[in-house]
Amino acid sequence: MNTALVRALGDLAHRAAHPDTGDGCPCPAPAVLADRADGTVVRSGPVVAKAHAAGTDTAALAARLRLAADPAQEGVLLAPLSLPAPPGADPAAHGVPLTELHGRPVTLWPYGEPVDPADPDAAPWEEAGALLARLHRTAPPPPGLRGPRLPAMRGPVKAALAVARMRAAHPGDPADPAVAPVLAAWRGLPGWARGEAAPPAERGGFLCHGDLHLGQLVRHPAPDGPWLLIDVDDTGCGDPAWDLARPAAWYAAGLLPPEVWLRFLDAYRSGGGPAVPPDGDPWPALDVPARALTVQTAALARAKSAAEGRAPDEVEQIMIDACARIAALPPELAGEYTS
Repeated sequence: MNTALVRALGDLAHRAAHPDTGDGCPCPAPAVLADRADGTVVRSGPVVAKAHAAGTDTAALAARLRLAADPAQEGVLLAPLSLPAPPGADPAAHGVPLTELHGRPVTLWPYGEPVDPADPDAAPWEEAGALLARLHRTAPPPPGLRGPRLPAMRGPVKAALAVARMRAAHPGDPADPAVAPVLAAWRGLPGWARGEAAPPAERGGFLCHGDLHLGQLVRHPAPDGPWLLIDVDDTGCGDPAWDLARPAAWYAAGLLPPEVWLRFLDAYRSGGGPAVPPDGDPWPALDVPARALTVQTAALARAKSAAEGRAPDEVEQIMIDACARIAALPPELAGEYTS
């Protein structure tokens, strides 16, 4: 943990939450909510400070922040907070949405109540489907005086990074049984799903979250407000099926019960989501993204288990085995890999 960064984030969040209390504030110490390479998140009361990954494209991040702050996204995306001016600084600095601390781009957000991992039956699958449908139906903002065009959704790039991380953790022979099934499933994907090309024109112009999972939903205002999507680091234009791909992959691998998958899918369709047809078989639209998310999940499992000097756990092995089934099928059947 970078203690200096965590302390700076806590100080920034505290100043934003309590700008007039000075040093006598009785608030509890800031709490670290996450500390990973892709983001360090610290909470002080109602405010959360996030240090984004080192090397983040700040121009692209700024465009994503403008999207989250757009009134058109009210009720869908959690909006960022303005940053307070440092003590003694020009008050004109107020309202700047992005700053830097210890070489990392930093943003501020209102605290939202996350999904309770101890209560899976209460997971907001219907709400997630409805929010995605609203997001996907929204036209991407055009470039103009407020900034450049929104960048591409980063889902395929993240999948490629996961495979690269696995390869780095398992150097040597690509036929190594630890990684061969994952790499074989990866090679069976089209170039756009590996981050090597743009998606097909008819699928690539939609506003997408880019990294949808239950950790990307919070209730705001906490603890009982409506559910909203958070974390726009990967948001952009792309194939909306990618946002349905993680639950689709879990369903196909046997990790998500069919009734839960159908609740999510039905809510998305009821909201007019364009990623799949309004009725009938959704899998032709979901096949490629679901395979890509299966590979991404399995690659991260291999990388993490290697780094921790252990064998994959049961859930990780399920996704690795799903890659083996994908790789064993002819291309026209590659989507039919249910357990």
